[in-house]
Amino acid sequence: MKVPFIDILRYENNFYDTVSEKTAALLKNGHFVGGPIVAEFESSLKNYTKTEFALGCANGTDAIQVALRAAGVEKNDKVIIPDMTFWATFEAVVNVGAVPYTIDVSKETLHLTASAVKEAIEKFNPKAAILVHLYGWACPETLEIRKLCEEKGVILIEDCAQAIGVKINNQSLLTSALVATTSFYPAKVLGASGDAGGIFTTSSQIAQTSQKLINHGRTSHYEHGYIGWNSRLGAYEANFLNESLKHLDARLESRRVVTQQYRDRINNPKLKFISPASNVWENGYLSVALMTPETRPAFIEYLKKHDIGYGTVYPGAMSEQPGATAHLGGKISHGNADWIAKSVINLPCFAYMSQAEIDFVIDTVNKF
Repeated sequence: MKVPFIDILRYENNFYDTVSEKTAALLKNGHFVGGPIVAEFESSLKNYTKTEFALGCANGTDAIQVALRAAGVEKNDKVIIPDMTFWATFEAVVNVGAVPYTIDVSKETLHLTASAVKEAIEKFNPKAAILVHLYGWACPETLEIRKLCEEKGVILIEDCAQAIGVKINNQSLLTSALVATTSFYPAKVLGASGDAGGIFTTSSQIAQTSQKLINHGRTSHYEHGYIGWNSRLGAYEANFLNESLKHLDARLESRRVVTQQYRDRINNPKLKFISPASNVWENGYLSVALMTPETRPAFIEYLKKHDIGYGTVYPGAMSEQPGATAHLGGKISHGNADWIAKSVINLPCFAYMSQAEIDFVIDTVNKF
């Protein structure tokens, strides 16, 4: 049996037909940029995430850049970010002219801690911080970090590219975030058919500024109050996302079944499966295990031999990336992000993975 790491084509019955019919309607009405389909998706997204404001944009990287600018981050401002994240978090800071400072993450939770953020604030005196929620979880100390940043006057942006549908303390992670972003890249739990992103905020001012920045900084059709981006969400992607959102709860539940079965049934001592914190309700985006850096290469070759896909999310710390050298303002490192990058392994996990596929992965991994 061949099991891919991810299969983005496991649609519900009639999903393809419904999307195709609505795409045909777009071809007839010409509402390709903006228009009622985009407005409908933004309204549905707002309702699903229980946020005050939800805006679509062209991609997840633009979402971070727009959020930074809209929240008040300017040229040469210092921004602290976790050393374990995707490159987009780092480059977004650079692209708005600010300076990134990396902070190490916890070996236990794989996320930032409030104490690490406090240390970085005292050491670097940043204008802003980006809290990244990885693996389909939430940082377990999210509420403490939000409170800390508010007390210290540090703007907090939350990168939720992997966290749509995640809850913390039984509440949507996005509901009370000052400003948060996401990616609708096709491989995400809520994926478009191409690139797309989203911005969420409790602030009407940030929402209004974000809307202008997304659309060339327009304050009226031919008046531009900001240097913005052409980062509008297209109607085709909004159409696909709107239909996907209707099935999101079922997709997330099917993913959670996979991650939980791996934790419950894989008993190979070479792998240590990591679970979200007890106050976090996951979305099943990734299965996460750690193994010794010395063992992982052989395990990867074993998976390849048995036609089982895998991931190493993420295979390198931000501060160690070649492109970081010229832009990194400073860092606090205890080697944790680098160790996690060399130790993490992700087994196949996607919506509507069959029980036969799950069983095959589990049996094969247990025999390694």
